[in-house]
Amino acid sequence: PAEQGLDPMLVAEVYSNATELETIYSVLVIKNGYLIAEGYFNDGSIEQLSARHSATKSYTSALTGIALEQGCLTSLDQKMIDFFPEFADQIVDPRKEQITIRHLLQMRAGYPYDSTDYYSDILYLSGNWSWLPHLVDFPLTSDPGTTVNYSSLSSHILGVIVQRACDTDLMSFAQEHLFSPMDAELGGWTRDVDGYNWGWGEIYVTARNMAKFGLLYSNDGVYQGQQIIPTGWVDDSLQTYSDNAWVTNKLGRHFNDLGYGYQWWSGRAGDHQFNFVWGHGGQLIVLLEELDMIIVTTANPLNEIPPADGWKYEKQICNLVGEFIKSLPGE
Repeated sequence: PAEQGLDPMLVAEVYSNATELETIYSVLVIKNGYLIAEGYFNDGSIEQLSARHSATKSYTSALTGIALEQGCLTSLDQKMIDFFPEFADQIVDPRKEQITIRHLLQMRAGYPYDSTDYYSDILYLSGNWSWLPHLVDFPLTSDPGTTVNYSSLSSHILGVIVQRACDTDLMSFAQEHLFSPMDAELGGWTRDVDGYNWGWGEIYVTARNMAKFGLLYSNDGVYQGQQIIPTGWVDDSLQTYSDNAWVTNKLGRHFNDLGYGYQWWSGRAGDHQFNFVWGHGGQLIVLLEELDMIIVTTANPLNEIPPADGWKYEKQICNLVGEFIKSLPGE
């Protein structure tokens, strides 16, 4: 750490505090492109794989940008329903005909928040993993393009659009065009009953490969001299299109001013602004552009614990990272 201008004691404190958390798997710190600190806890290890939950959404976003660059998609203003002709005559709410890829990326399609009963009762607890019909029957809670509603259904629809437009599956597409160019391996990606990889969750990636993904976005989409994601897409993805993007404007004690880009979050801890990938349980990739720093955490995905009961563990990890960020001097 000292060689990269970072106080070793600040870093040591993070790892000391991490040993007290029962669900954390890893903490990695990258500074100026170098992996300067790495530690594993509980069931974590260098090769450990488990569901990274909604961290998946940011990978789906990256693949959308790659699909656009390759010409599979022609515009972010293409309409959602054009990719689902089998449902076109079932749409009752005419507003759904106006939903675009851009709306899905920004979580502004109008579908309800994940925390509503539509998700817990109809999807997560029902055992019905065919999500596509719900683009018809889930009601819109706002007009498309007007209000941010964090919606896993929107992310899944987005992922299916990429799969249909590019005539492939997300896992194969990601390995060929994102992971292999980064000298990385995609460990797995859950599929629904229709054969589509979930655009919203359950990608399996090691902590080090999450760090490579963070480096890719920190370096304008370039990895070791190769342009993997268009620079313009990276810039657009990390913009804040919506403030107050979560049910509260705070995540734990230190993550404040939560905003949303293209399936990426933005926030502030102390004097530091940052963008971040976030998955339930405590899966984080935090980009501190001003400090040329990336922080990665992985954690137990808490699959066996009801989400409401798991929040306390997730917040512990967010508080750990937030405290570290607040302690960092400016540059």
